[in-house]
Amino acid sequence: MKKWIALCSLTLLCSFAGTAQKFALIDMEYILKNIPAYEMTNEQLSQISKKWQNEVEAIQQEAQNMYKAYQSDLVFLSAEMKTKREEAIVQKEQEAQDVKRKYFGADGELYKKRESLMKPIQDEIYNAVKEISEDKGYQLIIDRASAMSVIFASPKIDISDEVLLKLGYSK
Repeated sequence: MKKWIALCSLTLLCSFAGTAQKFALIDMEYILKNIPAYEMTNEQLSQISKKWQNEVEAIQQEAQNMYKAYQSDLVFLSAEMKTKREEAIVQKEQEAQDVKRKYFGADGELYKKRESLMKPIQDEIYNAVKEISEDKGYQLIIDRASAMSVIFASPKIDISDEVLLKLGYSK
């Protein structure tokens, strides 16, 4: 009877092992660092961001200069002139906020530019990962760079170099 139970248990375990899912890991940061187009895109976005930031800072500086001039002229201004200058200062500050939101807001120009420049690179990586997954029979591929709950993973299941090779960037 014990042999029969042991045999059934062994058969059951083997059937589960036969249907085990295959999975792998990639390190997206590592992959991106090894793609020259990504580095060039980052540099281009950085330059655009600096240019736009300088534009915003120039408008903010102009508003500060207007405020300083207002404070120094305050004793000489009539009530009507004070109101006019205060409104101009507020309008300039609002302009700075509007320009900042236009460039750096949630749906701003920088976001749109990043999306348009990065999407082709991300799509290329996705397609390479998908092809490798289909070729090797992986049901799940996890990005170790963004998976906060991965505490340890064997380097044997990391296919990042294979993805780079598929993209044409051999290590």
